[in-house]
Amino acid sequence: MNVLFISSEVAPFSKTGGLGDVAGALPAALASLGHDVKVITPRYRDLRGAERLEPTGQSLLLRFPFGELSGPILSARVSERLEVLFLENAFLFGNRHGLYGDAGGAFADNHRRFAYLSVGALQAAQRLRFIPDIIHANDWQTGLAPVALRRGFQTGPLAHAKSVFTIHNLAYQGQFPKDVMGDLALPWDLFTAHDGLEFHDTVNFLKAGLVFSDALTTVSPTYAREIQTPEQGYGLDGLLRHRAHRLHGILNGVDTHEWNPEDDAFLPARYGLKDLSGKAVCKRELLARFGLEDGPAPVFGFVSRLAWQKGMDLLLEALPAALHADIRVVGVGSGEGPLEEGLLALQARYPKQVGVHIGFDPGLSHLVEAGADFFLMPSRYEPCGLNQMYSLRYGTVPIVRATGGLVDTVEGGLDGNGILFEAFHKSALLAAIRRALALYADPSRLDEFRRRGMEKDFSWGASGRRYEALFHDLVAE
Repeated sequence: MNVLFISSEVAPFSKTGGLGDVAGALPAALASLGHDVKVITPRYRDLRGAERLEPTGQSLLLRFPFGELSGPILSARVSERLEVLFLENAFLFGNRHGLYGDAGGAFADNHRRFAYLSVGALQAAQRLRFIPDIIHANDWQTGLAPVALRRGFQTGPLAHAKSVFTIHNLAYQGQFPKDVMGDLALPWDLFTAHDGLEFHDTVNFLKAGLVFSDALTTVSPTYAREIQTPEQGYGLDGLLRHRAHRLHGILNGVDTHEWNPEDDAFLPARYGLKDLSGKAVCKRELLARFGLEDGPAPVFGFVSRLAWQKGMDLLLEALPAALHADIRVVGVGSGEGPLEEGLLALQARYPKQVGVHIGFDPGLSHLVEAGADFFLMPSRYEPCGLNQMYSLRYGTVPIVRATGGLVDTVEGGLDGNGILFEAFHKSALLAAIRRALALYADPSRLDEFRRRGMEKDFSWGASGRRYEALFHDLVAE
């Protein structure tokens, strides 16, 4: 099949979170299965690897009521069957830092920027004579692509393409004042509550993707069920229940080349299922990096965006009581100011037990995954999650709240590979930490937990085959 994959970020060129990882890995998995894949994304000012880009000789020209927008299409060839294409426009993408906003908030013209991406991706496919069987759009930034396919490209060479729309995080929906309908020349008959773009008298780009796509996916089976409830549906649960027969939960994979304890260049010692001894070396190095005393105490680690979604406020509430036991806590992350300040205050209060690094440090993140005994993920909600899968690969037992993709990857119980807790409450998290301490006191049982986790396959191969099967079913229709 020919697959056109549209995403506002694509690792390693651009990335703010899990979407970038998926857009880098899933197309590669599909290409390895024999499909021809083209990924389309903006050419941002701060794009990594910009020196790799080559001109295609083709350009876009899109006309909107506010004016004409144009720009060249650039290319980076990743493999024989995988090419990443970049839409360049100095006014929309090249004249500012940041993908979606800056310190002042979201960019005011995001509706124009991502309309250019969504419609431009379809025009680019035509200009390059790439006729897709599947057009795969991702998150609100590409929500207008299925609309344009249905309403603007329905008689051209793309007319027979099927559209797939993936929800990576339903909380982010791309809502704009309704006057953007005129700004983008969107017909007003699309501004309806039931089968259009209207959402509480605003234009909702994510809803556009949900309504107009042939199939919907999200990043784990449990999250697919959760977003059909009022608690996690963010006002779109009714629509998602209506389209439940078209909604598929497909678990994300992880990059098993980057995250592999057997040849991880960031680690002072490598290790694997057959020999776990290198993990103790990593633990000693981790404690040294944070200036904490080595010893028999268990180490609890976290690597996270410091945000409400991730439950970092709950962790801050629970840790003072947990630190009465002889444990060490190390963490890497950045995000909301009060959470950063709270973690630094905790470190100041318990300097012999707590080490915190505020910021992004890939090497230190890998060392936390390898050197910690337990990994903390007390998320309020978690569409998929990646760090719990990294932890399992590194023989670090995850302690997670039973939500979203955490449920689909971490197995609790006596014969499991991790520790789950249900209620989003301090007492539930502390009870989970106590269970971890009991497990740590039984080395042979802890070793069994570690090995069961390391045996799990979280590669993109399995996820790619699930998407391949979905694509085949759509084409067969």
